[in-house]
Amino acid sequence: MIRRNLIRLAALAALGTALTMAAHAQTDYPNKPVKVIVPFPAGGTSDIMGRMIADELSKALKQPFVVENIGGAGGVIGAERAAKATPDGYTLVLTGVGSNAVAHGLNPKLGYDSNKDFIHITQIHSGPNVLVVHPGTSLKTFKELVDYGKANPGKLNYGYTHAASGHMAMELLKQTVGTCTGAKGNQSCKGLYMVGIPYRGGGPMMTDILGGQIPMMFINQDVALPHVKAGKLRALAVSSLERNPLYPDVPTIAESGYPGFSALSWSGLSAPKGTPKVIVDKLEAAAVKAMQSPAIKARMESQGFVVPALGAADYTQFVQKEVDRWTRVINIAGIKAE
Repeated sequence: MIRRNLIRLAALAALGTALTMAAHAQTDYPNKPVKVIVPFPAGGTSDIMGRMIADELSKALKQPFVVENIGGAGGVIGAERAAKATPDGYTLVLTGVGSNAVAHGLNPKLGYDSNKDFIHITQIHSGPNVLVVHPGTSLKTFKELVDYGKANPGKLNYGYTHAASGHMAMELLKQTVGTCTGAKGNQSCKGLYMVGIPYRGGGPMMTDILGGQIPMMFINQDVALPHVKAGKLRALAVSSLERNPLYPDVPTIAESGYPGFSALSWSGLSAPKGTPKVIVDKLEAAAVKAMQSPAIKARMESQGFVVPALGAADYTQFVQKEVDRWTRVINIAGIKAE
């Protein structure tokens, strides 16, 4: 009996020591380098955002935050890797509209659930898509485009890259700008019928619209800006709820008769489910403070990006709404994963 009690006491002591060490490791976090998975190749906007937040967290928390690019399948491979990582705060991931919202509509059997398998820490940026046309077209305003499209179904073409934010914006536009007939509950609705021309990437698509081979497309605001300034493209509308500072004279689709219309490119910082709250709280405080610094805000806003002051609770709710929005749009449009 005495021996059994001694063994039990030794086990409790060991457990207590382990719990004390675990608690210390959490409060001492981080005490070694932290990996930030960016689920896209180096060089793009996601990579830039990931490296920016990693650099700011390194400064704030006095440990290296090292970006690891794991591209493939529109961000799905890297996101799945992050979801299955040990939830100890030493693996984080850049979440975004493609891998954590659009992907759910394209593939209901993803290897992760953006609402259940991640703790969303903070949003980093958002940016609108801009609806642009070649200046050789007769279309001068968003209203003219809608009126022409409704009066001439199938005669307007647009370029798109499969499942990119610009593609999603165009599908939402077609579904939003439509007409319905019949009694409530028994209506027949017809959207804005336009013909999409698929491209493998934004580079060839931009080349073709600048050359007049396609008349219009949605494109990210930072990519469109130099061409709009040079008069090589005409901006008709932006897809954010509020006007973008870099396009002060370009109306939003929401203010053009379609309230609530929003189609954004966005990213944020997240961790695998199960990451201790004390670590999440520490990361959230450091990340939100960094993104609200005057230097970061000025850098982002110079490219037309918005820096939302969204901590964990708000970012979590935002991701849930985006999953619902794009799953609905994709299902209506019948878009499939390539």
